[in-house]
Amino acid sequence: MDYFKKILRYAIPYRRFGFLNIFFNILYALFSALSFAALIPMLDVLFDKGKKVVELPVYKGLGEAKNYLQDYINYQVTSYAGDDEMKGLVLVIGLVLILFLLKNLFNYLAMYFITFLRNGVLKDVRNAMYKKIVDLPLSYYSEKRKGDVIARISSDVLEIQHSFLSILELIVREPLTILFTILIMFFISVKLTLFVFIFIPIAGMIISRIGKSLKRQSDEVQKEQGEFLSIVEETLGGLRVIKAFNAENRFYRAFARSTDRFYKFSNALLNRQNLASPTGEFLGILVIGILLWFGGKMVLIDQTLDASSFIAYMGLAYNILTPAKSISKASYGVKKGNAAAERVLEILETENPIADSTGANDKNSFDDAITLNNIFFKYEDDYVLSDFNLTVKKGQSVALVGQSGSGKSTIANLVTRFYDPNEGAVKLDGTDIRLLSKQSVRNLMGLVTQDSILFNDTVKNNLGLGKEGASLEEIIRAAKIANAHDFIMELPNGYDTNIGDSGNKLSGGQKQRLSIARAVLKNPPIMIMDEATSALDTESEKLVQDALENMMKNRTSIVIAHRLSTVQKADNIVVLQKGKIVEQGSHSELLQNNGVYKNLVEMQSLGSN
Repeated sequence: MDYFKKILRYAIPYRRFGFLNIFFNILYALFSALSFAALIPMLDVLFDKGKKVVELPVYKGLGEAKNYLQDYINYQVTSYAGDDEMKGLVLVIGLVLILFLLKNLFNYLAMYFITFLRNGVLKDVRNAMYKKIVDLPLSYYSEKRKGDVIARISSDVLEIQHSFLSILELIVREPLTILFTILIMFFISVKLTLFVFIFIPIAGMIISRIGKSLKRQSDEVQKEQGEFLSIVEETLGGLRVIKAFNAENRFYRAFARSTDRFYKFSNALLNRQNLASPTGEFLGILVIGILLWFGGKMVLIDQTLDASSFIAYMGLAYNILTPAKSISKASYGVKKGNAAAERVLEILETENPIADSTGANDKNSFDDAITLNNIFFKYEDDYVLSDFNLTVKKGQSVALVGQSGSGKSTIANLVTRFYDPNEGAVKLDGTDIRLLSKQSVRNLMGLVTQDSILFNDTVKNNLGLGKEGASLEEIIRAAKIANAHDFIMELPNGYDTNIGDSGNKLSGGQKQRLSIARAVLKNPPIMIMDEATSALDTESEKLVQDALENMMKNRTSIVIAHRLSTVQKADNIVVLQKGKIVEQGSHSELLQNNGVYKNLVEMQSLGSN
């Protein structure tokens, strides 16, 4: 129930719909019980002449309340009908029809209002999950599979709606229907009703045993759904490689194994769940059968209960079965919903280690320097950076070079605060960036990565991510600086051309120039280029390099490069090895040193020849 309470917090904005639902459910439950009780006077007056009452009965106290009420109703029916039995029949049928009509009207109104609450909670939980997914640090997704996250925001949230939130429809209506029905049953016969209560707990215990393993089985189903969604996501992302290596069958086999497990888990879950309905119905009919025997004995032998009351009583007893079955199904829903809610709340309640500190300040300008002081950082067990120190002055262009795994990209991740250091501090104008708001720090920075991350939208909207509400003139100006304007104008619809999923309608050089144009449009004082030209051919590299040089004018820039030809104009080249600085200086100074940098340059020169 803890998970249920946590999910119900999202119902608070829609509580007025909840109150209206409760109000109409109370009326539904009341009229549901009364609609069966209304059968008694009809049976009495029409089929038992001795039950006709021609004189107004006298109230003799609470002990005789049942007889008084029954005689009063019979008197009213007798007075209205007189000797015309058909007139009495029409009256009682009309009464029963009105009661059933009101019962179903109130049921519809209760369902109508709860719909807004259920769908509102569904919407808000999904919004909260998406906000959390975007807010969580990159490190979270190195441990989670994307397909599993997608499964949680789609099918798990939907399962919460089908299971947990369906309980809201039943939580008032069904218990009250049972309560009002039992009150009227007590009113008709205390002895018979007490007899019923002997069997209800026994039936409940049998049904509850069936549902005990449902949470575990449901959890297995949902985890496996996340597994095969992950395979689909990886397949779509790597389709080119899969086809190139003729690996379609291998991935199909992995997917088929996952869906086979899903098939088995789903069968076990649904078969256990399907057992509930026939078991509940049989137990209900068993209780009805016992009632017929015991009640029939009271009518025929003991004569302590009249036939009309007994027939109405049986209708009321059967009226309990439907809500009892609904409550039974709802209890299974809770167990299934528990598994789904646990997975959803795991994301919603995950602590964000890169959250803004209390009272974090905004920083709106960059005035002096970026400083990395005594940085120690590791992704898992081994330190990527150890006792690392670096200062990047305002207006300076600093290039980070070195072999793969030397810690170049890690520096970019720390400066943009995608990760926090284990020890030490990254400072902006002397202030630890952990004391500044993430949004203001990132507003001061533009990022161009090796992988051009573009979205399935128009060129204009992709570039517009750099600046909210940018005009077309500003977008065109940024595209010209990035050497992108000419090829954009050759596209079918110019800036309004859709570039496809991940920009796959464009070449690598074109995608990279759009990424640069997006960063230019943002116009930040600090630019970070992470291997921005490493994946390009020579001609594209020249165009992109020119675009980068245009962009870096009058800006502070950190350039992470694999191709050393792209960093020769940098003010300071920092050479890294295993997370430590082994050399730094200008291109000419480092060549004269005859050290690591010169060896890297010579190796690349040989490679290009």
